[in-house]
Amino acid sequence: MDYITELTEKGGKAKHAARKLATLSTAVKNQALLAMAAALADNQAVIIAANAKDIAQARENGMAKPLVDRLMLDETRIKAIADGLRQIAALPDPVGESISGWLRPNGLKVTKMRVPLGVIGIIYEARPNVTVDAAGLCLKAGNAVILRGGSEAIHSNTAIASILANAAQAAGVPAGAIQLIETTDRLAVTAMLKLNQYLDVIIPRGGAGLIKTVVENSTVPVIETGTGVCHTFVDAAADLTMAQDIAFNAKVSRPGVCNAMETLLVHEKIAPQFLPAMLEQYIQAGVEIRGCTQTMTYHTAVKPATEADWAAEFLDLILAVRVVGSLDMALDHIATYSTRHSEAIVTCDYDNANRFQQEVDAAAVYVNASTRFTDGFEFGFGAEIGISTQKLHARGPMGLPELTSIKYIVNGNGQIR
Repeated sequence: MDYITELTEKGGKAKHAARKLATLSTAVKNQALLAMAAALADNQAVIIAANAKDIAQARENGMAKPLVDRLMLDETRIKAIADGLRQIAALPDPVGESISGWLRPNGLKVTKMRVPLGVIGIIYEARPNVTVDAAGLCLKAGNAVILRGGSEAIHSNTAIASILANAAQAAGVPAGAIQLIETTDRLAVTAMLKLNQYLDVIIPRGGAGLIKTVVENSTVPVIETGTGVCHTFVDAAADLTMAQDIAFNAKVSRPGVCNAMETLLVHEKIAPQFLPAMLEQYIQAGVEIRGCTQTMTYHTAVKPATEADWAAEFLDLILAVRVVGSLDMALDHIATYSTRHSEAIVTCDYDNANRFQQEVDAAAVYVNASTRFTDGFEFGFGAEIGISTQKLHARGPMGLPELTSIKYIVNGNGQIR
C-alpha cells in the first residue's frame, strides 16, 4: 500500500471513530485502558522480540548509546508503561467537565464544557513508550490517534500498536481509534502535515530537526513540544551536598531525554569548593565536560567550551559547565540559551529562589530539585503526550486536560436577538 492510500484510509477510519469516542462512557474507556495494560503484560515476549530487531538495527547503524537506551524495552520498562495506562484509567475523565457556567440577564444559561480535540496525529522518533502513552491519553480524553513513529522503532511500534488496538476494540472502543502509520517512507510525514480533512491537531515529539520541520510545514494546527537545553544553577547559598546530588542526577540518570540537564552554571563564590569533586564525579561516570576558562582550572580533563556548546541539546554524556559571577549572570545566560523547557536553581536563599522562579521563562522552574522531574508520570498525570514549550493552549507536560478543547453549551427558553 502506498503512503497516500494508507494515510487516507486511516484518516477516514480515525475521523469516524472520533465521533463515537466523543460520547464513549468513562467506564468503557477505563475498561479499555486496563485491558490494554493487561495485553502489554501478556504479550511482553512478542514486544521484546520485536524491540530486539530495532535494537540490533540501531547498533548496526551506529546509533549513540543514550539513544539506544531510549529505544530499548525490557520487562521492567514494559511493566512501567503498562502501569502508566492503569494510572490514566484512575484519573478523572476531563470530557464533559463543566469548567464554568453563568446565567445571562436574558435568561440564557451558558456552560463552558470540555470536549475532545477529535483526531490527533503524533509524530515521534525512537521512543516506543510514546506509542503507549499517546494511545492511552488520547483514548481517555476521547480522541482518535494516528501514530507515526520513527523508522528506528518500526518493529516495536507495529507490535505495540496492534496489541493496544486489538485490546481496546475488544473492550468496546470503536475500530480506528488507535492506528499506526506503518510505512517508513519519510514522505508520509510530509503528507501527514497536510491532512487537514482528517487531523484536528499534530503533536511532534523528538529532536529539534523534527519539531522544526513540523512547525514550518504543517497546515494542520501544531502543539509544539520543544527541545530541552536545560540548566541547573548552583547558587552561592547552595547546600553543596544537595547540589552535587541534584546536578549529578540531572545529567547522568538518563542523558538521552529532553529533561536532562545540558548546562551546569556555578556561582564563582562556591566554585572552588564545589567544582573539583563535582567534575571528578562526572568524569568517573563517563561524562565529557566542556567548560569555560575558569571551569578548566578545576580539572585537567575539561575541554574548552565553544559558543555552540551553550546552545546544544547533547542528549548524551556531555555537559557544558560555566562559572558565573552572580544570579544576574546566570539569569542572563539562561535567557540567552534556554529552550524554555526546564530550569533549576539550588539555593538556600529564599529571595534568590523566588526571583529565579519569577524571572525564568520556562515550562517548569525548580528550586532544589532535579530537572528530570519534568514528566507527566512524575507530575501525577499517569503519562504525557509530550512537554510543550509554547504558550498557546498547553505548556509543560501535557496530560488529559491538554488533550481537550472547549465548547459552549447554551440553554434558553425561546430567547431571540
